[in-house]
Amino acid sequence: MAQHRVVVTRRIPEAGLVPLGDPLQVVVLGEDPPPREKLLAAVRGASGILSTVTERIDAEVLDAAGERLKVVANMAVGYDNVDVAAATARGVVVTNTPGVLDETTADTAFMLLMAAARRLGEAERLVRSGRWGGWGPEQLTGPDVWGKTLGIVGLGRIGRAVARRALGFGMRILYTSRSRKEDAERELGARRVGLEELLRGSDFVSLHVPLTPQTHHLIGERELSLMKPTAVLVNTARGSVVDEAALADALAERRIFAAGLDVYEREPQIHPKLLELENAVLAPHIGSASIETRNRMAALAAENLLAVLSGRRPPSPVNPEVLDRLPLD
Repeated sequence: MAQHRVVVTRRIPEAGLVPLGDPLQVVVLGEDPPPREKLLAAVRGASGILSTVTERIDAEVLDAAGERLKVVANMAVGYDNVDVAAATARGVVVTNTPGVLDETTADTAFMLLMAAARRLGEAERLVRSGRWGGWGPEQLTGPDVWGKTLGIVGLGRIGRAVARRALGFGMRILYTSRSRKEDAERELGARRVGLEELLRGSDFVSLHVPLTPQTHHLIGERELSLMKPTAVLVNTARGSVVDEAALADALAERRIFAAGLDVYEREPQIHPKLLELENAVLAPHIGSASIETRNRMAALAAENLLAVLSGRRPPSPVNPEVLDRLPLD
């Protein structure tokens, strides 16, 4: 293992760095996302890359690394920042970190749902401004969460975790999914519907789909027009699942009540109109940002990377077909 050189694209928790330290030559590029030129130079001759969602690992990066590259271990459940097809064509294994962040991300989604409904951001800004004049009977009122209908777009692990939280608030659950989830229907009392019916019938809509060509701008002007004027949209998936400009217009024109967002189309840039809107609750991509979860994500990314470089099958491959070509234990 000592001959293997690994590039960690930015500083990650020690839980991911410590396992790599002894058997490998490890290069950590820093706290911030590296400039493109620095990334391309650093990966030359590397056997492994441990990346985060802020780095684009495309054909140019893979070619810069060269033939020694065996694995790209992405420290995220989503992997839209990695060109998986290009990696597969080059025989490079891509891995991700599913499962370890489900509950924490679900906490974030429900936090945004509650904050948007009860106008928490607007209320805190009022208090901090010094303009708050005391309690008022119609001051900062918003819709109840208790007993309402939650529409979940994508009932995977995170979507199910959000639904379990909703049960504690007596909510009815609608969901869309590529396939029916009968076990989830039994557990959650959820009902599968089409996207249009979900949007029309839900008081809250929470997005939990991966970013693919099919889900890019899944929620656009037309979809927003189907939602209730009292509805709240929550996105903890990927920013480009929502047409950000269309959402900003819908919020500004009060065609929906509010939105709670943790992800954006062009992070870290945010549509300037969203920044001006009181009915947009904006978080800086903190969906998985608990200490315990980020440690687990880093550790799993390291475990994936070490497994491939040691000739073993990694716990969570994205392109398992590449493994069939390799002499793994």
